[in-house]
Amino acid sequence: MEDHLPQRVRVERRAVSEDESRRANGPDWDRYADEYQATHGGFLGDTGFVWGPEGLTEDEAGVLGDVSGRDVLELGSGAGQCSRWVRVHGGTSYGLDLSARQLQHSLRIDEATGIAVPSVRGTATALPFADASYDVVFCSFGALQFIADLDAAVAEVARVLRPGGRFAFSITHPTRWSFPDDPSDAGLTAMSSYWDRTPYVEVDDDTGLVSYVEHHRTLGDWVSLLAGHGFRIVALVEPEWPEDHDRVWGGWSRVRGRLIPGTAIFAADLAVG
Repeated sequence: MEDHLPQRVRVERRAVSEDESRRANGPDWDRYADEYQATHGGFLGDTGFVWGPEGLTEDEAGVLGDVSGRDVLELGSGAGQCSRWVRVHGGTSYGLDLSARQLQHSLRIDEATGIAVPSVRGTATALPFADASYDVVFCSFGALQFIADLDAAVAEVARVLRPGGRFAFSITHPTRWSFPDDPSDAGLTAMSSYWDRTPYVEVDDDTGLVSYVEHHRTLGDWVSLLAGHGFRIVALVEPEWPEDHDRVWGGWSRVRGRLIPGTAIFAADLAVG
């Protein structure tokens, strides 16, 4: 879960539709975007590519492979930092995000850096691109955890990728679902079932509306979903917490990171033919 609880919310665990998830998470990110960029922008870098709170970069991980001359799409692109890294490394990248405010920050950094990332507002479950448009689709801690209809999103990724194309993404490590979202020692005791896939829901006390939703899948769910859409998993990276890394990011911290994984990074290639 993220570190942006509204002032007056109650937490529930219940089923939530794709439409309800989208109507909650888009405005939530609009509200949170300024704080997010102010707090984490320096860590991310205007032209940087960080896969998660551990600080593992794409320069270190090499999950995407060589992006030079490649057409690349970023899902949940936010302010476009990762997509700018792709352009610096010779790729042609584009962004997609549900939050209009995040895309405004992307335009701001486009102007500041002189490295523009064409981006659109949209959802990963209905990508506004033609079939076989991209060589690489990636998502760095972006859209996937906030989507109810993940099957539709992965099908869309497969549709817009060219045969043999790479799909890479980072998510909260599924085992973390069992633990409280607390960066202290209190976050080291498992409190709920890893196999309970009931979404985490925040409801605004003032309006009664759902204001934030996060969805959980097990590692097995991810493997089955990718395989079912013609992907072959080529890597699963579980970054260790660096000894000299003292940053606290929501529920992530050195206290927890040295004992349990916080991030899972998948790389999968679409079948040829």
